Amino acid sequence: MLHGLAEPGPATMTVEEVTGAPASTFETWASEHTADFLGTMRAARIHEYGDASVISLDEVAVPTPGPGEVLIRVAATSFNPSEVGLRMGLLQDVLGVTLPHTLGWDVAGTVVTGAGDLASGDRVFGLIDGAAAEYAVAKASMLARAPERIPLADAAAVPVAGLTAWQAVFEHARVGRGSRVLINGAGGGVGLFAVQLAKHAGAHVVATAGPRSAAAVRALGADEVVDYTSAPLPGGNDVLINLVADVPASVTRLAKEFVSITRPIEHPRAVRFVARNDPGQLAELVALIDKGTVHVKADVRPLESLADLHRAAERGLIRGKVILKVEA
Repeated sequence: MLHGLAEPGPATMTVEEVTGAPASTFETWASEHTADFLGTMRAARIHEYGDASVISLDEVAVPTPGPGEVLIRVAATSFNPSEVGLRMGLLQDVLGVTLPHTLGWDVAGTVVTGAGDLASGDRVFGLIDGAAAEYAVAKASMLARAPERIPLADAAAVPVAGLTAWQAVFEHARVGRGSRVLINGAGGGVGLFAVQLAKHAGAHVVATAGPRSAAAVRALGADEVVDYTSAPLPGGNDVLINLVADVPASVTRLAKEFVSITRPIEHPRAVRFVARNDPGQLAELVALIDKGTVHVKADVRPLESLADLHRAAERGLIRGKVILKVEA
């Protein structure tokens, strides 16, 4: 028997010859199949449209990334007022949501299984679907590397609000040095970024804010802060960036051009837009954050408080940006 074993036999076939796929290390295989071993996770979902009580924290399977996607261990997501409309069923025609649906558009976390230019351990953030969970999947090409200057969880405050502000200020309002910009609703999540970006562009920034937000808006660089609860909106502006839901008809007398993210403004030089995902712009925001030019201000709450946060938003009690911490 030993003699037979010693006899030369056929050459061993390679993994590629047997399977038709290139050989890989165990580390690579383990990375690709991580989701199979993670079991379940918590996710904030809606199974039907309705009031905040339809939000439930469910135990569901960890998602498996597809080609070009990464699996992210979520550090935090954030609350966006438009998610109230989604929960109520008002955005069905726009978003085409399938129920049950995991909430959360902003994500900040750590890559578990890599793809593209991202590897396990990379800190990332971006605009995705289903971020209000312990794990999420996203296309690697649609994410950006998270800022280093701020805690990872805080980066979840940036994507939706930061991109909306960036596109309002630079693409639609075309703010530049010497511009006089009126930012209506500067105390909200988008407004706090818009004030900083307009100031960075060299504009004279006039910001409207209530008593609770005035100090924060002024600290971020606004040249003038107008209390909209007690004073009229000032005129003589080059452009008005509107971030509030209720727009009075008289607003068209306040500026030469208008940009709105809520209701359309009836004027020949007015535009209403919905922000798009743009990882390149996220990277530019990261550069400004890491230089200390743009500051990220956010309240922090646990994921379990999401339904209460929706209720507070409906009563007008939310100020600025709120992140929902997922990772302990």
